Amino acid sequence: MKIAIVGCGAMGSVYAALLADAGHEIWAIDSWKGHVEAMRTKGLHLEGASGERTVRLHATTDPAEAGPCELVIIATKAMHVEQAAIASKPLVSNDTLVLSIQNGLGGPDTTARVLGRDKVMVGVVGGFGASMRGPGHAHHNGWELVRLGEFSGPVTPRLETVAEVWRSGGFRVKCFDDIDQLVWEKLICNVCFSGTCTVTGLTIEEVMNDADTWQVASGCAVEAYNVAKARKINVDIDDPVEYVRNFGSKIPKARPSMLLDHLAGRMSEIEAINGAIPPAAAAVGTAAPFNTVISALVRNKERQMGVRD
Repeated sequence: MKIAIVGCGAMGSVYAALLADAGHEIWAIDSWKGHVEAMRTKGLHLEGASGERTVRLHATTDPAEAGPCELVIIATKAMHVEQAAIASKPLVSNDTLVLSIQNGLGGPDTTARVLGRDKVMVGVVGGFGASMRGPGHAHHNGWELVRLGEFSGPVTPRLETVAEVWRSGGFRVKCFDDIDQLVWEKLICNVCFSGTCTVTGLTIEEVMNDADTWQVASGCAVEAYNVAKARKINVDIDDPVEYVRNFGSKIPKARPSMLLDHLAGRMSEIEAINGAIPPAAAAVGTAAPFNTVISALVRNKERQMGVRD
């Protein structure tokens, strides 16, 4: 299958390398010119939980160079989705399927608004702990699960087709009838570790092993869980604290992408993750003090870094 991956950062590079290794025609599209040039000349090197490999693929900063694709994966961070979706229009024909994969809330809705809701499916990926080691070189600590769903209604044949593409690359995949379930099950994990690791500079394991920090991190998760239950979202979670600890134990040495953004001097996805919980909580009559404080501290760090007004 001809596949474009728009936003070929750490996670996008994992997707690109493993799907290219499976024999698909991969177009890695990213604005980082050094990364694109490295992939063009040396290939894309991936190491970590899936093993080590260097794959050849197409790489470009210009989506028009790739032309229409059968599958377009929007893999940018939440705040860059609209720009990425607009740039992706040359990749999309009448028969193109689009899969939007972001942390937090709102990314797929933005993709659907730009490219058409009928074309867009939703992906939620967890347990990878991916990072860039340099241009053309990515690493991932885990290899847990790719969750896929349609915007509404049950699993469709086209969704199963996309699932098989992922499976061909060695990914473990589950398809869901309920999109809200898959989004919120991942969000509960994100809010636990993303903001807390970013504020403290700790790895996931270090957060879990420090009693004070874990009180804050698990408190963020419980608040998100309470919102999901109040919204009658069918999350398959009995104990949210045990759930996020089990998640974290699979990638203990990982540093969430939000922390990696700060270490690289970039603005984070705080508004789509921890920052999305307080307004969602207010809408259902619950409170979210842990997420409110963590979000405020991350915003303050970004103002000090000069990446937020």
